[in-house]
Formats: sequence, C-alpha cells, structure tokens
Amino acid sequence: MRFLADENFPGLAVAALRSAGHDVLWICEASPGSSDQQVLQTASEERRILLTFDKDFGESAFRVGVSMSSGIILFRLPTPPASRVGSMLASRIAERRDWEGHFSVVESGRVRMRKLTAPS
Repeated sequence: MRFLADENFPGLAVAALRSAGHDVLWICEASPGSSDQQVLQTASEERRILLTFDKDFGESAFRVGVSMSSGIILFRLPTPPASRVGSMLASRIAERRDWEGHFSVVESGRVRMRKLTAPS
C-alpha cells in the first residue's frame, strides 16, 4: 500500500512499514514543516493514505475534501515503548486492506471508519 506518514508518525513505524513492503513517504524526510493543508494535498495528489496522530486532520478532511483514492488513518492509541512502536503500528495497519477512501480512527480494541466524500 501507499502511505504518507505525518511528521508526528514514529520513524520506527515508518521503517517497519517499509520493511513489510509498503511504499511510505515520510513528511520528516520529504518536506518537514509542511502545513496540514499541504500534507492533505500531497496525500491526495500522490494517492497515499495519510498516517497521523493529529486529530485536526479529521475536520480538514471533510471541510476541504480529500481524494477518494487516498484516505486517512488517525491513531488514538497510547504510545507503546519505543522498542515496540514500529511493529505495533505496522501490525494494526496490516489488520485491514480497506483503508483507502475512508477516514479511519484506530483505537485500542476497535477501528471506526467513515467514507470520505468526493471534493466539491
């Protein structure tokens, strides 16, 4: 899958996803300091699913509109120890294949998904 990891997404998780064969663009490497709007635009233009811990993306996604070919996964989880963060987040992502086209919230014990609407 194609992902865009926000600046707040742990580097160890980016490495774990890459090791699992995913195409991950990380804002820390590609364009540090990007605004939320720029991050959403990059996700849409490059057809990537945004990985973030920033809950502000939920409002932005529905206000601005996000491409149906991308998606957003918001993690609302306690941060695991650094030694486990990469594998834990990568395994939660691997649980599903239908992230595209949804705003998803990953919490302890559940995943909530809402279909994104086409930009107007």
